[in-house]
Amino acid sequence: MLTVWGRKTSSNVQAVMWGIAELGLDHERLDVGHKYGGTDTDEFIAMNPNRLVPVIRDGDDAPLWESAAILRYLANRYGAAPFWPEDLSARAQVDKWAEWAKINVASAFTVPIFWRVVRTPEAERDWPAIEASVTALEKALAIAEERLGETAHLAGEDFTLADVQLGHVLYRYYEIGIERAELPNVARYYERLQAREAYREHVMVSYAELAVS
Repeated sequence: MLTVWGRKTSSNVQAVMWGIAELGLDHERLDVGHKYGGTDTDEFIAMNPNRLVPVIRDGDDAPLWESAAILRYLANRYGAAPFWPEDLSARAQVDKWAEWAKINVASAFTVPIFWRVVRTPEAERDWPAIEASVTALEKALAIAEERLGETAHLAGEDFTLADVQLGHVLYRYYEIGIERAELPNVARYYERLQAREAYREHVMVSYAELAVS
């Protein structure tokens, strides 16, 4: 059975948990990080010297950290087509879009926007910087907008690992108090993701405990 260390309000933990749920894997998740603490213990540091969540352990295997690496491991070990194709060329296309989403969307949203809006006191929020970051993010989302005008999902017609890496960001993108560009294909895609039980359970999670007034 999988053990997952990480609080449910961490976006990276949410991506991993969504992937675990889509794969139907038995698991136990332990609240670690932020208000729950636990990342500075000797036991945790031995698993992940970065002192960040998520970390997983699959049975007696060595601990694994970094959410993208975890998701690829789970897909390789437990996934099947179309979520994670057996054909190497088809798999590479999924991995390409997953990597793009992680680097160009998730990284451009979480700290530059979400942290500045939600995890920064209102009086200290730098709105010009936030707006510039939203503009930069939406340049990347414009690529998804074009792609999703051609295919139902990011890597093609089927739901894949790439959708986990892109889709877990969209709940917060659409919920926080920012002005957003008109991206109708991305909006319709987000609506389709909300129909997935695993998405509602593991991604559409209140982030109230992270908010700073």
